[in-house]
Amino acid sequence: MQPLKPVSPGARLVLGTGFFGVFIAFWGLMTWSGLVPPLFLASPSKTLLAGWSLLTEYGFAGDIAVTVWRVFGGFAIAAALGVPLGLMMGAFKGVEAFFEPFISFARYLPASAFIPLLILWAGVGEAQKLAVIFIGSFFQVVIMVALVAGATRPDLVEAAYTLGSRSTGILRRVIIPAAAPQIAETLRLVLGWAWTYVIVAELIGASSGIGHMIMDSQRLLDTGQMIFGIVVIGLIGLATDVLFKALNRWLFPWAAL
Repeated sequence: MQPLKPVSPGARLVLGTGFFGVFIAFWGLMTWSGLVPPLFLASPSKTLLAGWSLLTEYGFAGDIAVTVWRVFGGFAIAAALGVPLGLMMGAFKGVEAFFEPFISFARYLPASAFIPLLILWAGVGEAQKLAVIFIGSFFQVVIMVALVAGATRPDLVEAAYTLGSRSTGILRRVIIPAAAPQIAETLRLVLGWAWTYVIVAELIGASSGIGHMIMDSQRLLDTGQMIFGIVVIGLIGLATDVLFKALNRWLFPWAAL
């Protein structure tokens, strides 16, 4: 192994799955040996049995679908509004000067702190869950997209001016194509954060969803169900991460050049 030297796709797959194997083996060693009581940590086998029970007897698939809808719904609204604003801030310094102080202030506000207010304003329905995800994602998207757009190579902009382009043409033909791969990468990262916000939103005032199931399991001291819910979130996140990377390579092949 050498610093910064890439590994082959096959080696990456073996190494990545190998860590999962080591992790599960360590988990099994800690639980099957009795070092950690089942009350505090269920074994891998009991977790799988608890998950099978959730899926076949308690309709957990419906909870998964509801949570996925909430994540992608709130994230889509945040991206649809945040990406254009971030592009405008990155491209035009006057727009950045107007919005950046408030965006920088708002992005440090924890989305969970808004839950009592959102319940008061929107109740405990879907609007409240989507709003939590939107608040947690929107300001991060804006500031990160603005940084990406603002880092466009100046020589490309100057070349476009030399060829007669105007401000709107430079934004459309230079800044957006140059920033698009990194914007897609930004959205991939923020989508991961959105999963943390939806679970927080579902812990309070929810009657469905993965977070609601985890809270119910906590009341019953069923660590197997709790762990299975957490594992499902990780698997869905891993799947969306892989899909985002593949979509990014397909949409922006020039990014690898």
